[in-house]
Amino acid sequence: MFSLTDQVRRSSRSVGANISETWAKCRYPAHFVRKLTDADGELQETRHWIGRAQAYGYLAADGFADFDAKCAHVGRMLGKMIQSPEDFT
Repeated sequence: MFSLTDQVRRSSRSVGANISETWAKCRYPAHFVRKLTDADGELQETRHWIGRAQAYGYLAADGFADFDAKCAHVGRMLGKMIQSPEDFT
């Protein structure tokens, strides 16, 4: 359980860190999108680990649904930014 918790912590923190790095690259659309893509990859990893937590019985279905909905919301925001980088660069 500790290892699973650690993975969720690390991947979820990496989403925010990658988004922070993204703003430093906003003058360069290709770099901007690349860092957003990295953030989305970390988000998907977080979703994977949360799914594993539910499958192993560490997370109730309602807790999983709440986390997954929040991840999906962040994913949609990242997707919009990736699709229209010119709005942000």
